[in-house]
Amino acid sequence: MLGIVAAVLFFFAFLINAAEIGTNDVFSSTNVMLLGLTALALHVAGVGTGRARRR
Repeated sequence: MLGIVAAVLFFFAFLINAAEIGTNDVFSSTNVMLLGLTALALHVAGVGTGRARRR
């Protein structure tokens, strides 16, 4: 699920950058890209997969 969120955030960052939309400092393309990278890192780490680790 977090992989899909990361893909959507990367797409929004691309649109902001490609269309040269003037946004405030919070929603700049770099910040949206960093949120996407965070979601991707959490996905790769296994957070939010719904699988419990059992020993």
